[in-house]
Amino acid sequence: MNRIPTITFGLSLSAFTAFSYIFCVLFDLWLPYYAMHEIWQNLLPGFVWLTWPSFFLGLAEAYAYGWYIALVFSLISYFLLLMSRAFTTKLH
Repeated sequence: MNRIPTITFGLSLSAFTAFSYIFCVLFDLWLPYYAMHEIWQNLLPGFVWLTWPSFFLGLAEAYAYGWYIALVFSLISYFLLLMSRAFTTKLH
């Protein structure tokens, strides 16, 4: 079992969260009845619906959340990989 490259995983997950954020903002503008901007205001500190500075702040925070998740996931997966190798070494 190989490790996932942290930088590749961080960039891809951050791009995914940033694109998801942009998609959700566009969805909120297109269908305001189903808007989720109240959820964004709770999840993204400093986000206010909808100004340009707030939009870019939310985009930066979504990108940062992607890196946060990638780093935590990489550390946990690396720890579990080390534990599984130590466990299989003891069995042999």
